[in-house]
Amino acid sequence: MRARSPLISTGRTMIDAVWGWPPPVLDPAGPYADSVTLLAWVLFGLGVFVSGVVVVALWIAVKGSPGLRAKLGGEHAVWIGGIAFPAVVLVALLVWGLLLTASLTRPISGEEMRVRVTGEMWWFRVAYLDPAGNTEMLDANEIHIPVGHPVVLELESADVIHNFWVPNLSGKMDMIPGRTNLLRIQADRPGQFGGVCAEYCGGPHALMGFVVIAHEPEAWNQWVAARRARLQAASSPPAGAAARGRALFMDEGCAGCHRVAGTQANGLAGPDLTHVGSRATLGAGILPNHRGTMMGWIGDSQSIKPGNRMPRYDMLSAEEIEAIAIWLETQR
Repeated sequence: MRARSPLISTGRTMIDAVWGWPPPVLDPAGPYADSVTLLAWVLFGLGVFVSGVVVVALWIAVKGSPGLRAKLGGEHAVWIGGIAFPAVVLVALLVWGLLLTASLTRPISGEEMRVRVTGEMWWFRVAYLDPAGNTEMLDANEIHIPVGHPVVLELESADVIHNFWVPNLSGKMDMIPGRTNLLRIQADRPGQFGGVCAEYCGGPHALMGFVVIAHEPEAWNQWVAARRARLQAASSPPAGAAARGRALFMDEGCAGCHRVAGTQANGLAGPDLTHVGSRATLGAGILPNHRGTMMGWIGDSQSIKPGNRMPRYDMLSAEEIEAIAIWLETQR
């Protein structure tokens, strides 16, 4: 029996039920996004002003008196309006913009939290780093940060050029194969902030998203402690449907692409599923995470995100897919 995705009949994904689509671009939640947003508003305002000047000039050229038209096309008007004014405004805007966004490229102090994010077709691999730069925890399509603390992201790509953009927290930054780019983000309030790949990377690029979740400091410490405890503790043998789901996961080839800490699943081709049960989303930020969407994704992810690299598992029955989903729910 083929498992049918609960989203197929709607003709759309449910990304707007998670954190909104597209993510808001003029609602800063931290200091780095503040500067980018202010610069954007100034550019919008300047664009409106220049458009107004052009409209007035056109009106004079068409409807104005001969004297006004002569002045508009005179040598002084060309020098002042066509050369001096644009040069002064653009230079001033460039200098002010560089000073305003200087915090985005400030040298690393070494005290910031560091996270390595790798763009892949078509999802984000996440690695939390210790002060020495070693991987401490792995995740996918979800980044957890403490409120009020700067975070340095090491942005890389495993295949083609991607782009990392979480509008509420910072500007855009390309993810380029063979190169590491650094981007600072910071949240000054708790919440979930959606992000996207903002560089066309082929296939289901438009469905390549992620979520940044900002915790109050105490909640952040509890989250870290829970993750470390999960990694240090041996995975307890599941029972019932979960036990069947684990066996199916190992036997049907899922373990060849995905890693689940504490099990024999050590695949690196797909997202790490050690904590998938606690994630807010599935499918690289495009689905809310619950059993129904998990079953739909396992059974036929191609109907939800055409072109992604996970094959259909429509050879499994609905009961088998549900068992796998039940086991994955326990991976927290």
